[in-house]
Amino acid sequence: MFKNKTIFISGGTGSFGLNFSKYIIENYNFKKIIIYSRDELKQFEMQNSVPFKNNKKLRFFIGDIRDLERLNTALRDVEIVIHAAALKQVSSSEYNPFEAVKTNIIGSQNIITASINQNVRQVIALSTDKACSPLNLYGATKLCSEKLFVNANSIAGKKNIKFSVLRYGNVNGSRGSVMPLFLKKKQNNESLFITDKRMTRFSIKMSSAINMVLWGLKNFYGGEILVPKLPSYRVVDLAKALDMKYKICGIRQGEKIHEDLISLSESMNLVKIKNYYLILKDKQKDLMKHYKKKGANIVIDNFEYNSYSNKDFLSIETLRSILMNLDD
Repeated sequence: MFKNKTIFISGGTGSFGLNFSKYIIENYNFKKIIIYSRDELKQFEMQNSVPFKNNKKLRFFIGDIRDLERLNTALRDVEIVIHAAALKQVSSSEYNPFEAVKTNIIGSQNIITASINQNVRQVIALSTDKACSPLNLYGATKLCSEKLFVNANSIAGKKNIKFSVLRYGNVNGSRGSVMPLFLKKKQNNESLFITDKRMTRFSIKMSSAINMVLWGLKNFYGGEILVPKLPSYRVVDLAKALDMKYKICGIRQGEKIHEDLISLSESMNLVKIKNYYLILKDKQKDLMKHYKKKGANIVIDNFEYNSYSNKDFLSIETLRSILMNLDD
């Protein structure tokens, strides 16, 4: 699916962009990968690491998704766009709200506009559990971003381009997520604080996030949001898996006790297929027909998918194993 194709990854030096690029290099034949980000240090480090060093099929572009003119240049002759760039820290977005708006909303619209301008064939945007029933500004901006990409299929007119969204929680070993944070505190012999003992989270491996993109590239029609079926875990069990004592410090501004991936209202337009749920846009006939042919089944109304009511929970032993193999 990548043969003779140029792939553009916004936020390409982030955890997902780096791992996805590495996977494509090691497993597929492709024409070119464009790594687009605004951090020259991360680009330098990536350029000089295996398997990126001296790879003639890689291009590194300094740029910001806030800059439409730069995106129009960077997206020339690109067939596939993976949009992973975002401001993702909850507390930072609360303190710098319009900066989050400029990157996560205006930047997303710039990706859409430039993709249409440059005749890109497929765009997949990465979203977050926080976009579902958002409590914080980061989640609200990502909900807006989801809406922009889903509805971009309507504004593209007769152009041969499709826009879709992936929605999942923090990847286990990604920068800023809870697992490497706890590990670092244990290594530094620091005190561990948990905001609420009831807190639960979804667990997803980097390999699963990559497989979601690959599945979407093969199967997406355009206008859907793909949600994976995932196990949950209790954050206090994560501390127990590391044999760490902890203190309860109280919920932070904008923080959820449990993660949501599908809201009650969204279940009205929901189908399931193998290891995924698909939130469709108003049960459009063409979308429904497309996924019924692939064996999808309609999910009954009044369905919610969150880390608390999930039936699949990880044991302390399994969490300990995950923590020992975060790079897998």
